[in-house]
Amino acid sequence: MLATGVAGGAGTFSNIKAAYGSGTALGAVAAGEGATAVLALVLLGLTMLGQASPAVVRAGLWALPAAASVMSAAASPDGPRTVIYAITPLGMSVSAEGMAFLARRIVVHVDGRDAEAEARAAAVVQALAYHRARAANHPDAKVRKRSDRASWRLARKIGTTDTTLGDRLLDVQRERITTGADVALGDMFAITVTPAPAAVTADRDAVTAPVTPALPAGPEPVSQDRPVSDRGDGEDTQVNDPPPGLEGEGVTPVVAPVTLDQLAAIAGAPTPLIGEPLTDEQIVVVLRYLRYSADPPLSYRQTAAAFRESGFIGGEARIRGAWATLMAQEESPR
Repeated sequence: MLATGVAGGAGTFSNIKAAYGSGTALGAVAAGEGATAVLALVLLGLTMLGQASPAVVRAGLWALPAAASVMSAAASPDGPRTVIYAITPLGMSVSAEGMAFLARRIVVHVDGRDAEAEARAAAVVQALAYHRARAANHPDAKVRKRSDRASWRLARKIGTTDTTLGDRLLDVQRERITTGADVALGDMFAITVTPAPAAVTADRDAVTAPVTPALPAGPEPVSQDRPVSDRGDGEDTQVNDPPPGLEGEGVTPVVAPVTLDQLAAIAGAPTPLIGEPLTDEQIVVVLRYLRYSADPPLSYRQTAAAFRESGFIGGEARIRGAWATLMAQEESPR
């Protein structure tokens, strides 16, 4: 790169010397290639320091050799050599840009940040904030309309050269794909646990165990002539209805003496409340409660539908992550 720049300066000196003399040629080289070399050193130093280069430096790298190109073209003795004379000074511009580009890539590789990209992103975000504020509050309707259009044009530029943002978005997408695959495989290969026929012993409650909370066997089936309410049966035993949205899907209620409050207390988490943001641990408690509120236990799709129909708050990604945690607890050795 340095040799290309030197060759361009020597060629410019030779071309102009033939027409205007050595003194004029030397001045042209100093004003064109020499000043370009100074700007190239400034650009290289700022890049190595991890700082963005001013716009005037980048503009000078091309404006000064362009002026030398015009002078060289004017000094050409004939038409065919005009193009050669005009192109010769641009060797310094290419050399300067090449050195600065290589230095910037080295800094990005070593430090993990691109000062030029960060400066451009900051300028775009600042301009976007200004135009959005002006589009919302300016008293002139025409100004508001122009700012609104400008903000949409600026929105397309956000993140286009931000390599860090791209890496983070890829990490988020990889995590979502991994969680989705884990949930899908858990649904495919999950083993339905049959409730234990014997009574639950005092030293281990199947619902409070850290693994699959197998519910105790229910009493004798209720005859058709004995009405069953949503509070209790004739023997004052609590009966759970199918979770909302799952009626008619082959889900039958089971006797569940353990409430959501008790499961939350066992997990050491606050009781999940409908309509309030839940922690990840609370979401696991709710999913466990809903999954084993029917016999056979609900699948992920049914449990997620019951979660939303019940009015609990939680995004799809958090529900999938909590389900993966619940499946991992069930598959852990007793």
